Amino acid sequence: MLFESLRIRGIVFKNRIAISPMCQYSSVDGFAGDWHLVHLGSRATGGAALIMQEATAVSARGRISPDDMGLWKDEQVEPLKRITRFVSEQGAIPGIQLAHAGRKASSSAPWKGGKSLSIPEGGWRTEAPSPVPYRESDTIPESLSAGAIAGIIQDFRSAAARALKAGFQVLEIHAAHGYLFHEFLSPLSNLRRDEYGGSFENRSRLLRETVTAVRTVWPGQLPLFVRISATDWAENGWNPDDSVRLSAILKELGVDLIDTSSGGLVHYQKIPLGPGYQVPFAERIRKEAGILTAAVGLITKAGQAEEIISSGKADLILIARESLRNPNFPLTAARELSTDISWPVQYERAKLK
Repeated sequence: MLFESLRIRGIVFKNRIAISPMCQYSSVDGFAGDWHLVHLGSRATGGAALIMQEATAVSARGRISPDDMGLWKDEQVEPLKRITRFVSEQGAIPGIQLAHAGRKASSSAPWKGGKSLSIPEGGWRTEAPSPVPYRESDTIPESLSAGAIAGIIQDFRSAAARALKAGFQVLEIHAAHGYLFHEFLSPLSNLRRDEYGGSFENRSRLLRETVTAVRTVWPGQLPLFVRISATDWAENGWNPDDSVRLSAILKELGVDLIDTSSGGLVHYQKIPLGPGYQVPFAERIRKEAGILTAAVGLITKAGQAEEIISSGKADLILIARESLRNPNFPLTAARELSTDISWPVQYERAKLK
């Protein structure tokens, strides 16, 4: 079943394997370059049905690092067309994840230390629901005003319109891993007392309003995903019950699939890492919220991925680190599962032996 097709709205995915959005920290002023074409294009030739572009900032202030991909201005659209065109030519669907890093913005790339950057170091003042830093040593973020919140919603709407012009056919809103939407969702980071804080309804308001705004420019025939962290892995934080409730609401607002990850909100989280450790969250949301889900996290084997799909635990498998090790994971997985799939004609000499 891993290689059966899946239709979501007007898009047909040729199999159930997708490449997860993975930050490359290789952009200049948010622009895509040759690295991104080769990185995403090689995974399209590798047989995946969906190629998700990394977290792409909807504003310069929303970048994780100065090296992040962005889509906050029209000039950034044209270089992306080269990527979406090549991905589509390989029979894969080009997707994009739109993001705002919130209080985790203004950091250096991992290989540059991953530390919070001051303004003299090329950083900027971060923004968040409340003036609570990720780490005590970080600069205190600016608490967003109602006007600034409205501006962020518009940023996502505008970026979604640009994504459509760039040729993307799947859009994902990043509401996980401790970034802005997740910061609003969790009571550990959202201490507001206005209409965007306090109750579950208020804490989820920004995400709900953004989904609604994005759907006004994202066509009805194209899928809309949301990535969430199903749990904070921390006491009194966001939890799986919240995630089921939120997912059912998002479905009613026009979201088609929940990309089910976890963690990232607080540095003291306790995650029980292991193969497929997040799959139970995807399974529960799928069954209880009645929405399609994607499973992600330490899924590295063909048989493991097949079992997740065939047993009804998720509808898509998102491959991340294993794809970095093996860009041709779908091709090799098909061979392991004795399934015949099409290879790029340029690679067919390697198919039989």
